[in-house]
Amino acid sequence: MPEAIILDLDSTLLNAYGKQEGRAFNFHYQSNGYHLLVCYDGITGDLIKIQLRDGTQYSSTGVVDFLQPILDEYLEDFPEIKLLPRGDSGFATPGLYKQYEENGTGYVICLKENAILRDKASYLVDEITKNNKVDYAVVYGELMYQASPWPYERRAVCKVEKTENQMTYMYTFIVTNMESSPEYLIKFYCKRGLIENFIKESKTGFDFASVSSHTRIVNANRLQLHALAYNIFNWFRRLALSVNMRKQRIDTVRLKPLKIAAKVIRSARYVTFKLCSSCPYKDEFYKPLSNISKLFIQLE
Repeated sequence: MPEAIILDLDSTLLNAYGKQEGRAFNFHYQSNGYHLLVCYDGITGDLIKIQLRDGTQYSSTGVVDFLQPILDEYLEDFPEIKLLPRGDSGFATPGLYKQYEENGTGYVICLKENAILRDKASYLVDEITKNNKVDYAVVYGELMYQASPWPYERRAVCKVEKTENQMTYMYTFIVTNMESSPEYLIKFYCKRGLIENFIKESKTGFDFASVSSHTRIVNANRLQLHALAYNIFNWFRRLALSVNMRKQRIDTVRLKPLKIAAKVIRSARYVTFKLCSSCPYKDEFYKPLSNISKLFIQLE
């Protein structure tokens, strides 16, 4: 059982070109479609939950109601496992902070850069240019910050980065209730970028964008089936595939261990598949079969 589970929140657009219910123009993506809300396991890539939303919805719209059943299930069934949610600035909403804090969950969420945050981080700018104003430099720090909708101050960690031969600065601000060092929290948040690979795999490899029905409920149900297929493959990849195949995308897995020509020999009691002895992917084919035979299935 893992010590912690990372919950990566994000949203993504499914392009739609017909007259589907809920299809609408999304200003951020500059396209028409559905605006999905997704939650992935940041380590395994498992899709924990997905929700079909109208195209006009903002990233964080309905996220508290979306997330609460996930928190309830983990906290009730696995109270010893730490939950560590991450989210970009689209999820920088007080309702989400409150939800995490009331459930005793640590979180890291990116803040949108503003003049107040830059002013509070000005001491880091002085530190980064104190002895050298030419070379590349980076520094980490922390501050207390209270946006106008917040009832109280919260801890924010920041990263200030100066490019070489320039006097311009790049800021990263993260709001958190965790006690780790600023550098650790910034790097922990940056690993959230893996979710983009999970989303890309879901949309291109498992056709999440197949929402061609006019009826919204049909599209929502179809999306859940595609999500189930994604998870089943992800478990198969983790449990059965050889080590050198586990990081491959679904298209490669379909090509090597699955799409293999064979001759079918039928007898009275058996059906035998004869593979070509010179098949270049025979190891990739036999290894999953061997791993599957070693699995111990326990039904609850």
